[in-house]
Amino acid sequence: MKKILMFGLMMWVMGLAVPAFAVNSIDKAISDSKINKSAISISVKDIQTGKTVFELNDEKPVNPASTQKLVTSAAALNTLGKDYKFETALYKSTNNELFLKLGADPYLSTGDLKTLFNEAKTKNVLTPKMVYIDDYVLDSVNWGEGWQWDDALNPLMPKFGSYNLDRNLINIIVAPTGMGAPANVYTEVFYPMGFMNLVTTGKSNNINIVHNTNLPAGMLQLDGTVQKLSKITIPVPNMKLYFRLRLEEAITNAKIEYYGQFAEKKLPDKNVYLIKSVTHPLKIAMADILQNSNNMVAESVFKIAGGKFVKNTGSIESAVKMFNDFCSKQGLKAEDIKIVDGSGVSKNNLMTADFMTSFLVAEAKLENFDVYKSAMASPGSGTLENRMLYFKDNLKAKTGTLTDISAIAGYITTRNGRDLAFDIMINDPKSKPADKKMLEEYILRAIFTNY
Repeated sequence: MKKILMFGLMMWVMGLAVPAFAVNSIDKAISDSKINKSAISISVKDIQTGKTVFELNDEKPVNPASTQKLVTSAAALNTLGKDYKFETALYKSTNNELFLKLGADPYLSTGDLKTLFNEAKTKNVLTPKMVYIDDYVLDSVNWGEGWQWDDALNPLMPKFGSYNLDRNLINIIVAPTGMGAPANVYTEVFYPMGFMNLVTTGKSNNINIVHNTNLPAGMLQLDGTVQKLSKITIPVPNMKLYFRLRLEEAITNAKIEYYGQFAEKKLPDKNVYLIKSVTHPLKIAMADILQNSNNMVAESVFKIAGGKFVKNTGSIESAVKMFNDFCSKQGLKAEDIKIVDGSGVSKNNLMTADFMTSFLVAEAKLENFDVYKSAMASPGSGTLENRMLYFKDNLKAKTGTLTDISAIAGYITTRNGRDLAFDIMINDPKSKPADKKMLEEYILRAIFTNY
């Protein structure tokens, strides 16, 4: 019996041991890439034991890019709960006033606003004395720390906040006229925006938005040529203005007579009743964050969770407090990392590979893990749509890309059936983005094959 137990123990120890050829295979992938080893941070841990099975510069704080969404969204999920729903609700007071309580819902649409006010009309709200907006769910900071000025026209980088609506994006239409003549330029929905229109009708579509700092606020310069009608999507410059314009349209569409102003006011605790609310589940947001790397959704969710944590208005400060509390409860030390936003866009963020994999190991033991892991991208989906196809269903991960930075982190089941948490961060200005991503795949192949 003792011999059997000793044999079993030896086999278990051998299972934990990492053969030299496994380590060498990762070293060879790095060497062949010609990327400086000092620019690469790697940590791989066994999910069951938490033991490190490979490490390289794993305690070096570097920028994680969008892989940071793995930690901020997990903490938010834990705080809000998997059944959380973003809610926007319309109330009527006994004094015939309307209160629109915002929930910073990243999926709220103009159609939803129309639904709310159409319901008000069916309940005989015909001429309200006043329409108030309760926008206290989040603070008025709509832009992340360290975000770049040239991202202001990037549709992947819209502002975010209490007034989230239509994904905070607006379409500019550029329509051809006669050959060689100026094109027509206008917004798809009404929004007061001026254009320095230098686009002419030509034989091809080649339209550019120029960041011209000499133009007055609210004006954009467009140049180039247009052959057929084109649509350019940009972030809404002023979220509150856009929201109020769509709100006016919703009220008019419902044939409710109201010609007053909109004011901000908290929903009273008494003498109000619910007319109708619209909701969207957190689960779709988790997939949008971890599969599609949606920055606006990530920022909104992070701050909403921060607000719930402090039982007050959400802010980046409250969100970071929420995050640090979550880490403390999981026994994770966050002293060597820095979180300044929820999306990982800012280059002021810092992460260590060791922290990331420790976080992933801890997350694997929590109640919401299935929701969390299933929201990540698999090969062939989301940001992995054309990547990592070799691994099929054995990989769930989040990618990250910024200038000079490429990263990937998540979970992998090896060929030997071993479940591992991994983090690979490459901060190297000298190599091409494609070379960084290729190295990530070769490192993961070495892990998958040999561990």
